[in-house]
Amino acid sequence: MPEHIDTGSGPTRRQAWFGWCMYDWANSAFATVILAAVLPVYFVSLVPAGGVSLPIIGGPLTATALWSYAVAASMTLVALVAPGLGAQADRIRCRRRWLVALCIAGAFATCLLALAGPGRYLLAAGLFMIANVCFAAANIFYNAFLPALAQGAEMDRLSARGFAVGYAGGGLMLLLSFLLIQYHGLLGLSTPGQATRIAFMLTGLWWLGFSIPTFFYLREDMIPYPAVQPAAVSHMQALRQLWKDLRNHPDLLRFLLAYLFYNDGIQTIIAIAAIFAKDELGLGTTTILGCYLMIQFVAMPGSLLFGRLANLWGAKRAVLLSLFLFSAVTVFAYTMQHAWQFWLMGLAVALILGGSQAISRSLYASLIPAGKNAEFYSFYAVSGKFASILGPLSFGLLAQLTGSNRLAILGLVIFFLAGIGLLMTVNMQRGQQAAMEKTS
Repeated sequence: MPEHIDTGSGPTRRQAWFGWCMYDWANSAFATVILAAVLPVYFVSLVPAGGVSLPIIGGPLTATALWSYAVAASMTLVALVAPGLGAQADRIRCRRRWLVALCIAGAFATCLLALAGPGRYLLAAGLFMIANVCFAAANIFYNAFLPALAQGAEMDRLSARGFAVGYAGGGLMLLLSFLLIQYHGLLGLSTPGQATRIAFMLTGLWWLGFSIPTFFYLREDMIPYPAVQPAAVSHMQALRQLWKDLRNHPDLLRFLLAYLFYNDGIQTIIAIAAIFAKDELGLGTTTILGCYLMIQFVAMPGSLLFGRLANLWGAKRAVLLSLFLFSAVTVFAYTMQHAWQFWLMGLAVALILGGSQAISRSLYASLIPAGKNAEFYSFYAVSGKFASILGPLSFGLLAQLTGSNRLAILGLVIFFLAGIGLLMTVNMQRGQQAAMEKTS
């Protein structure tokens, strides 16, 4: 690969890779502080203990139910608009502009969460939904640059490096938020809630500030033009064309189905780990948060390790290894009785989590037809969003039907086995060859 990505006076390859990885560092602060660890806990404190009633939805709604609706609504919106948005961005070559605009809007909404004081749960929910939609949609255009910046085994290495940097950045912002809340009195802040709101503002500023190298070093002309410029289409036409293209690339379609299944299992483990630890093992909040911090930092070398394994064995085999390990972790979780076992499970998840996600991203990128990066990554994003809904829903139904959280978590093995079975049917050589051929 040449030292410069393009033939002009654009950024060097090293600069482009640095800019791309820095966005993972930047937006992972939102993933850890807003999506996973801090805002959900703070949101509970905003909602009255007896629940609330809302127009159309009714009530009473608990804090957990209201938060679930906010998450589901934002994910549904992304799933609806992503394919059309991606197709438009590929057609008029505005992927970088969309990335910049969505990052700025999402970071601004995150900063405004600082205004969500006591009782202002609707403001918090509304701002979170805006920020979450921007976060998820921006990732479509960010991921679209991956196949333009690297090819072959280097794509696995770059994707793994991005995830590793992201885990480090997200973990550091989570640590700063934890210290700010824990020692708020030393900083002259009156309550933990005030410190939490400041943490939200710092998270938004982190997301935007560390994205500046991305804006500077990623250029639209890095992504090649398709041989035939697509015509303007409506949203429904974009969806129909995308489905047609998927059927013309059966190995890519099989991978997407496999990803939907095994990502269901992965996302559910992430979503229910804290609740499982508290309800089944009786662990305290400090212990659980400490384990989350450990996962963030251990996941960094884990991502790099799987990048090397993908280079040695191939991306498909590396992902399959991570899925067999996830299956073993799920069985181990069913047997857990002590706090040290939860930490051991967290260590195992940390080592394989980043690698499975990073190599899945680069494996998918190698199957995408040239010139349709954003369009096809929009479908990848939709698959991820459905996984965030279907997995936890399945866990909840199993827990309700069996009356056991342990049996419900054991049932997640089905998702991993289905993903393994489908992934084994993907012919990578044939799929990559199809991606290189001219598409309609």
